[in-house]
Amino acid sequence: MSHFSLTTGNSRNLRPGFDDVQIELTEQPAEQDWQQLEENIDQFNFQVTGYRDYRPLAIFVRSPDGTILAGLTGFTWGGTLHVQVLWIEQDMRKQGFGARLLALAEQEAIARGCQQAVLETHSFQAPAFYPARGYILCGVVDNFPVGHQHLFFQKRLIE
Repeated sequence: MSHFSLTTGNSRNLRPGFDDVQIELTEQPAEQDWQQLEENIDQFNFQVTGYRDYRPLAIFVRSPDGTILAGLTGFTWGGTLHVQVLWIEQDMRKQGFGARLLALAEQEAIARGCQQAVLETHSFQAPAFYPARGYILCGVVDNFPVGHQHLFFQKRLIE
C-alpha cells in the first residue's frame, strides 16, 4: 500500500479543510471502502437519471454438494440488463448451460421491464457465443489485455 500527501501550496483552489489530504493507492482495499464508492456513484446515477430500480441478478448451477459449476451475475437498472459474469466449468462447456443461463437472465430482465441487455467479454472468451444469440458487437478495445481485444455487445430484448 502506498500513501501520498497532497499539498497544493494554494489552498484557495481547495474547499476549506482540504489543504492537506492523503491519497491512498492499494491492491487490497477494505470491502467497506469499495462499497462506499459504489454506493456514492449509485446515488449520483440515481439522482441524475431518476432511475432507482437497480436489482442484482444471479443464476447458479450447482452440483449435489453445492459446488458452483456454472453461473451468471449482473444487474438490471434503467431498462437494461448488464451481464457482468458468465462462467461455465470447463467440463460442462458446449452442453448448452451458457445459452440456458443467458436466456434465463434475459427472461428475468424482460419481466423486470428491461428493453436491452449489454455485456462485455474478451476475444479469448468464446466471442462467437454472443452473436449466435442475437447480440451485436458495439465496441472494441484493442490490446486489452495486450494481444487481445475487449469486446462490448448489446441485444434488444423487446422490439
